[in-house]
Amino acid sequence: MESQGEEYRDALARRQRVLAPTYRLFYDEPLYVKKAEGVWLHGADGRRYLDAYNNVPVVGHCHPHVVECIVRQAAVLNTHTRYLTDAPIELGERLLATLPREINCVTFTCSGSEANDLAMRVCKSVTGGQGAIVTEFAYHGTTETLAGMSPVTGQATAHGVFKARIDPVRNDATAFALQVEAAIGQMRAAGIRPAALLVDTIFGSDGVVPGPAGFLQPAVAAIRAAGGLFVADEVQPGFGRTGEGIWGFQRHGVVPDLVSMGKPMGNGHPVAALCARREVMENFARSTRYFNTFGGNTVACAAALAVLDVLERERVLANALAMGERLQRGISQLAARHACVSSVRGAGLFIGMQLQPPQLAARVVNAAKREGVLVGTAGGANDTIKIRPPLVIGADEVDLLVSGLDRALAAASPRDG
Repeated sequence: MESQGEEYRDALARRQRVLAPTYRLFYDEPLYVKKAEGVWLHGADGRRYLDAYNNVPVVGHCHPHVVECIVRQAAVLNTHTRYLTDAPIELGERLLATLPREINCVTFTCSGSEANDLAMRVCKSVTGGQGAIVTEFAYHGTTETLAGMSPVTGQATAHGVFKARIDPVRNDATAFALQVEAAIGQMRAAGIRPAALLVDTIFGSDGVVPGPAGFLQPAVAAIRAAGGLFVADEVQPGFGRTGEGIWGFQRHGVVPDLVSMGKPMGNGHPVAALCARREVMENFARSTRYFNTFGGNTVACAAALAVLDVLERERVLANALAMGERLQRGISQLAARHACVSSVRGAGLFIGMQLQPPQLAARVVNAAKREGVLVGTAGGANDTIKIRPPLVIGADEVDLLVSGLDRALAAASPRDG
């Protein structure tokens, strides 16, 4: 902290005075950000940092088209969905056009947490069950229900929530399905009816586990045979992050019962949604009405529509696939040079680089920040470097990212290669 100026120290002190102690900052020496554009964050220290962690600005920070659409709509109308307006209708139509035909209705929320919370309410109401299965180190949101379904946070798993372990290296579909079946058996032994299997379709918090094509099919079949529903949490892998399609579940050849989405949907503007099979929502609506004051407001819809515009017009998914392949090649080359890299996994522009020993990962994250590269960690032991740059990243920036990580690995583990 001593290397930082008076403005930095003053901002940090003011933050500590007024923000609740539940807040935390990234990095040993937190980054004081002043502005952003594209794949870059600009710090108060005058340096720019390549953002390879934040999957919210999917089309790049402050994309001009997204900014313009938000401003234009804010100057005309911003209201909720109890009035008939065009924006939520158009957004619903365009979202559903990207999904399997069986997924044919939308409910808007403000965050992925709200979308997942609603998904669990729907599953419990429709199935009559209370049991849910999540992965061993899942993260699904911040509500009371989802905190109990997010074991990676270290909080106690809620009653009726059972964990299925996924091996980040083996990627064995049968083994994962057996874990799901075992969880179903534990539910039944406890007198609990299954309601849902909820998974992030790239298992980002479990250490980034893309799985081979079709990986999820046996597990989904198991939960449906037990009377439960399958919820695809697309908050992290959605909107083209995996490169091969706009949704992560598409890689697995399954059609979910419900699909939650959030984070990148508005490129930073708070907008999210739960898309579902209409018969599921009709069943839910017989006993429950759901309204969200800000979910689907016209400015939020304008932001989300602008993101879809950019994804289509600028061929962002094709870029994510090509740059993801380039990035994974580069990270794999690092694995050949640095003995501490035990595994490299990923799909599109979502890459996990697992390190040994596990405590090395935190040192690499902080060393990378000093090199001007921002990454995070994932996995039960926080031993996997999680890499998620904006999908508009270019070849030169990918190469800068790889070289920055190369130096960070060398600095954090001097005896390594």
